[in-house]
Amino acid sequence: KGELRMQSLTFEDAGMYQCIAENMHGIIYANAELKIVASPPTFELNPMKKKILAAKGGRVIIECKPKAAPKPKFSWSKGTELLVNGSRIRIWDDGSLEIINVTKLDEGRYTCFAENNRGKANSTGVLEMTEATRITLAPLNVDVTVGENATMQCIASHDPTLDLTFIWSLNGFVIDFEKEHEHYERNFKV
Repeated sequence: KGELRMQSLTFEDAGMYQCIAENMHGIIYANAELKIVASPPTFELNPMKKKILAAKGGRVIIECKPKAAPKPKFSWSKGTELLVNGSRIRIWDDGSLEIINVTKLDEGRYTCFAENNRGKANSTGVLEMTEATRITLAPLNVDVTVGENATMQCIASHDPTLDLTFIWSLNGFVIDFEKEHEHYERNFKV
């Protein structure tokens, strides 16, 4: 196959490699540079979000994405409690923490710890629970004669600390009310 395999790389293996393919019709060369990267984990470029919001009864994923080489091992804590995989909590291979069926008891300070053979680092964020957004009045099916107007309603309840946006779509395509203002009209009622 013409493969070159290297194991247990060290910094001395870094450099320009050249592959030479030759037969009775000639010779051809190809070059590639091998860089050896090694660094302790750091959250300097990608810290955890300081505030993470999760809907009550919903699912949240808290990302932990430090820069590190080789890939670090991850662990998580909530306050001083070390977290382990369970029925509602899962630590992904990429370091993210997933919590399902979020409750008020899940609120608190979460810390991601990353460690490799070069060092360790951690980053912390606070998880806050919000009330889930719910449709309280859904649009109903409507039969309308051609040429008549139709009105469809949608009302939702949501956490008062968050903004709410309604997005309407037709057959899977979002309606652009600015471009189609002669046909569709938004009517906001409080």
